[in-house]
Amino acid sequence: MAHYNFKKITVVPSAKDFIDIVLSKTQRKTPTVVHKHYKISRIRQFYTRKIKYTQQNYHDKLATILTEFPKLDDIHPFYADLMNVLYDRDHYKLALGQLNIAKHLIDNVAKDYVRLTKFADSLYRCKQLKRAALGRMCTIMKQQKQNLEYLEQIRQHLSRLPSIDPNTRTLLICGFPNVGKSSFMNKITRADVEVQPYAFTTKSLFVGHMDYRYLRWQVVDTPGILDHPLEERNTIEMQAITALAHLRAAVIYVMDLSGQCGHGIEEQIQLFENIRPLFSQKPLLIALNKTDIITLDELSVEEREPIEKLSGEGLRVLSMSTVQEGGVMEVRNAACDALLSQRIEHKLKSKKMPDVLNRLHLAVPAPRDGKERPAHIPPGAKSHKKSQLMEIDDDDDGMGVVSDLAPPTRKLERDIELEQGDDYLLDLKKRYLLPNKEEKYDVIPEIYEGKNISDFIDPEILERLEKLEREEELRVAAGEYESEPEDEETLRTRNLAQKIRRKREFLHKINISKRVRNHPIMPRTSRPLQRIKDPAVNNSAMETGEGPLVETMEEDSGRGVTRGKKRMREASRSAPPHASRSVSRAQSGVRPSEVENVAKKMKRAQKYLNKKSRKGEADRKIVTKMPKHLFAGKRKSGKTSRR
Repeated sequence: MAHYNFKKITVVPSAKDFIDIVLSKTQRKTPTVVHKHYKISRIRQFYTRKIKYTQQNYHDKLATILTEFPKLDDIHPFYADLMNVLYDRDHYKLALGQLNIAKHLIDNVAKDYVRLTKFADSLYRCKQLKRAALGRMCTIMKQQKQNLEYLEQIRQHLSRLPSIDPNTRTLLICGFPNVGKSSFMNKITRADVEVQPYAFTTKSLFVGHMDYRYLRWQVVDTPGILDHPLEERNTIEMQAITALAHLRAAVIYVMDLSGQCGHGIEEQIQLFENIRPLFSQKPLLIALNKTDIITLDELSVEEREPIEKLSGEGLRVLSMSTVQEGGVMEVRNAACDALLSQRIEHKLKSKKMPDVLNRLHLAVPAPRDGKERPAHIPPGAKSHKKSQLMEIDDDDDGMGVVSDLAPPTRKLERDIELEQGDDYLLDLKKRYLLPNKEEKYDVIPEIYEGKNISDFIDPEILERLEKLEREEELRVAAGEYESEPEDEETLRTRNLAQKIRRKREFLHKINISKRVRNHPIMPRTSRPLQRIKDPAVNNSAMETGEGPLVETMEEDSGRGVTRGKKRMREASRSAPPHASRSVSRAQSGVRPSEVENVAKKMKRAQKYLNKKSRKGEADRKIVTKMPKHLFAGKRKSGKTSRR
């Protein structure tokens, strides 16, 4: 049996797109210019190449469609019947057959016109023959418009079908609509099927997966089936019938004891008897659902009689409630065990099994003296295991009681949160595995260049510094140093301390000037007072904190606060009462007059740069959408982003 991956079928273009794709590819991949000096043989070859290339493109694309769509005779009968139910086998085969005929017609057209082109005696005749050939090919494709649209719809629907493996371990859930099939599937698998309190919520096959006994299982949820003849069943019901007929699975027939599905117990058993031939040679299980509303014992004798009759025939009948989740896992386990035992029996009956059994030998040693020897665990191993579990229990308050060798029952963090309520605090450090448990809540050190920063930080260093400064001020005020003779080392220390104080004041002023933004910020080149051409002077001034550079910076640092206020006071005293206090925009924000020329030059330079600058993203100019060099003339294979 061929295996098809329906999700990888190539998209089927419409007739118009089909023609556009092929003709544009022919135009791009074949020569486009005929020169005057060409001989007639070369002109014939030129147009013959175009006809053959177009025919080959049509042939390849149609062959791809015919190959990738599944052949109903080659795939599994389940998929063949499912496609017959969903799309109609005859229409599907006719559409593929029409495309196959179109492929042969295009091949014949190309063959005929290539033969005619050999006898063309002029450029005009060759061109007309090429035009007629391509026109007939396109006409043939236009006639396939409906077939292409139909196959594209089938492709889209096939890609949405669930991936059902007909040969793997499968549980099949069936029954009347709204009896709880989808709810049961959501409980036992990781699927999320829509559940609603009305009939025919599930309109197609749904697949979920689960694990049981270290094996992967697929669970198929079928749409609801009504009790009427096969000919009157619709497409939704026929999908379930197809799955029941062809899938090798354990069948779980779900019944609603409460009657909330709109059908009584007699109707549900009558449907079971009608579709019972589909269950032949398959493990069968009857699940009585909605026992949270009414149980089997609470039913009347007349209603209970047909169910007891089925159980008397050897069928297994189990009760469950998908709302309270009672009995759900028992139904699942019973169905899985029944299917596993049947598959094992089937394999034992196969012809390959004797060869396998001959290679296996099961050793069953006979008892030596008739004594029973149960499994023995040394007392040392028991005590060691118990001590380990007790250590874990002491570590975590959320552990349960530890038995001799039973695994510990750990409380989840969610349970602790629900117990404590608003008092809950997430503690991520309590599970740290450290040799010394007392180090769990230590502060994590911050390492820089291989050293712990906390080792070099004194939290009281600022207080000690202030205390020392106050003591030094008192000593200076008391004249303690005036009586002592000053040597070179004392003078050096005093000068260094003075420099440090000056540097601190300087840094403080810079911080203030950064915070105050009420003065215009000019570029460094427009401040003539700060220009010092000698780099040695600059370097020494920055290192020592003295010199002309530092002095000008100190002057500028306070200029935004003090000098602006002085100017306003002087201007208010000198100006007459009727004079205007506003300043022109050309002079506003500029400090001295010698800087004004620099600002004007900068403004003119900026205008020039703006005028000569390139177009950017913010410019509202629509550039050429189709550059001529990219869309005109012959282009060879490869990149087209160059001239």
